Amino acid sequence: MSSPQASPAGTPQQKKGGFFDWVERIGNGLPDPATLFLIGTIVVYVVSAIATGSGWEVALNGTDGKVLLNPDGTPQMQQAATNLLSAEGLRWQALNLIKNFVEFAPLGLVLAAAIGISIAERSGLFAAGLKAILLFVPRALLTPATFFAGVMSSAAVDAGYIVLPPLAAMIYKAVGRSPLVGIAAVFAGVASGFNANLFVTGLDPLLSGLTQAAAQLMDPDKQVNPACNLYFMIGSTFLLTLVGWAVTAWFVEPRLAKKSPEEGGPGGDVDASTLDLKPEEKRGLAWAVVSAVGATLLLFACYYFPWGFLHDDPANIGPGKPQLFETWVSSIVPLLILLFLIPGLVYGITVRSIKNDRDVVKMMSEYMALLGNYVVLAFFASIFVKAFDHSNLGRMLSIAGGNFLSQLNMPSWGLMLAFIFVTALANLFVGSMSAKWAMLATVFVPMFMTLGVSPELTQVTYRIGDSVTNSITPLNPYLVVVLVFMQQYVKKAGLGTLVSVMLPYALVFMLFWAIMLVVWIQMGWQLGPGGPLEYALPSAG
Repeated sequence: MSSPQASPAGTPQQKKGGFFDWVERIGNGLPDPATLFLIGTIVVYVVSAIATGSGWEVALNGTDGKVLLNPDGTPQMQQAATNLLSAEGLRWQALNLIKNFVEFAPLGLVLAAAIGISIAERSGLFAAGLKAILLFVPRALLTPATFFAGVMSSAAVDAGYIVLPPLAAMIYKAVGRSPLVGIAAVFAGVASGFNANLFVTGLDPLLSGLTQAAAQLMDPDKQVNPACNLYFMIGSTFLLTLVGWAVTAWFVEPRLAKKSPEEGGPGGDVDASTLDLKPEEKRGLAWAVVSAVGATLLLFACYYFPWGFLHDDPANIGPGKPQLFETWVSSIVPLLILLFLIPGLVYGITVRSIKNDRDVVKMMSEYMALLGNYVVLAFFASIFVKAFDHSNLGRMLSIAGGNFLSQLNMPSWGLMLAFIFVTALANLFVGSMSAKWAMLATVFVPMFMTLGVSPELTQVTYRIGDSVTNSITPLNPYLVVVLVFMQQYVKKAGLGTLVSVMLPYALVFMLFWAIMLVVWIQMGWQLGPGGPLEYALPSAG
């Protein structure tokens, strides 16, 4: 496909002072996420000094508003601040700066997972696999298949934003339907379904690492498993596919069907041969599938049979046992690397995108280069998170917030619904998923822990709120990319055109995903392996 000539500068200007222009101006006026963490660190230092100087202390209250006491009459949980602006506080920062960065939980997990993902993406496996999903389905099931491909593309992180919209538009136009419907459906799946998948992806270790760091502000021994949301995310994948299908069929496509081809309606034709997989791509996909199935079976055998390195004695698993999680759960990132790396290598060798070991190293290096911004972000995030922890402000805010929320006497599902709304609103102004969670988690995870809500449940709630508005926030860096794809079919399309098409998906996804969460909580189902709904505060000594 030839490079599009349209550019953001050439898009129709929206009316000054409109809502979307206002959101865009506010969002563009925010500092870089790394700068936000630096500002947050400065705020933590200043507030810790003020809190210490004022003698501020907090103690955990019961639902009756009275301080919970130990048998000896002392407060069960009482916390004061540590002054980070003191000589001792500054000495702590100087001695621990490098250590805190190197040991920042999400950093190693993300960089390690990228080793396997880089080969699967750079070899062309992801692009060919996503194309195959959209090509080999009956026309009546084109929309759900499009959604499913979009949701599943989160395994390739951002690849779905680039690969799928132009392909979906061509397929829909080739079968006589509006190309904008194809773009809208796949973009809704990619963006608003970003946090759902049938498998553990690179997002899971990233989020769980941040969640664990926040949970340890309240409970230093708390561990958060990267697969802790897997069951809920599997259910979410099917829910979003069905709901997206309904929204497309009942709202989006009927509206676009009334328009002329110049306005994005159905009409025209494309050469269907341009959508075909090349013979070498078909051969590469076949061998990649065989290798993936073989690797999965081998790992399953290693889990099932006593001789396997993933096999555990059930008597050794659980709280108070030698192992908190099964070996396969604790090793999910290395296993994820293998399950991306092996098929990626097989595909690349088959289609000749990998000719020698230098190609493999080059692919890994190029992908790692894309994570440079994340490494910078992680550096400043580690400073902020550790300073927040050492100051004790996280615990104090959590206890104070927990005391307030406990007086509201809201059920856990009510708290989670409120948190979905807060996160979805924040996503309109702060685009980075990890940056938002690193900041929100430090307050909300321990706060909800004081009310008996598990960090795993708080994390899955965040994932809902963070996903649903991805397709309408001007701060999504891929929004302009999708707009350019849209302008190839509707030259006058602007941001308002795109958002007006995507808004029904955002609203309906939020509604039904929230309902699913409430039902899940009421049924008491686990969110995933090592993913409980409830959290019990450690017993007082």
